[in-house]
Amino acid sequence: MTPAQSSALVLSPEQFLQHWQGHRGLTRRVIDAFPDDKLFTYSVGNMRPFSTLAMEFVGMGVPTLNGVITKEWKSYAAPEAKTKADILKLWDETTAEINTLWPTIPPARFQEVDKAFGQWEMTIYALLLYVVDNEIHHRGQGYVYLRSLGVEPPPFYER
Repeated sequence: MTPAQSSALVLSPEQFLQHWQGHRGLTRRVIDAFPDDKLFTYSVGNMRPFSTLAMEFVGMGVPTLNGVITKEWKSYAAPEAKTKADILKLWDETTAEINTLWPTIPPARFQEVDKAFGQWEMTIYALLLYVVDNEIHHRGQGYVYLRSLGVEPPPFYER
């Protein structure tokens, strides 16, 4: 990285990971706030249950990082989760794996353009922002579900 490039840096890779993991921690608390009998069944306006959304996030993080690192974009099928405990266990395993994989991304890779999973052609940093944005967007659905169930969701700003 040249001095001009480093002075234009907004977030370091470590700060980006900290930001992402802050959102993941909040999403974990949203998952945990769901009543066990509603996590897999409850929805509003024909949207998907929050368990399905949570498993979507599980299926995005590590496969995306593996593609970023290897430039091989392999699809991933998350294991089946039948209970909240299953989802939280997978969540924690995924979190640990993200923390392990992240430091292996070469810094220059964030600026490269790639076609992720044969569908999304963009810079790697934009792809990673999309992964975070997708989680935030769908976590908002979880907030709506929780509030409609009479459950106070965790404060969105506590990351």
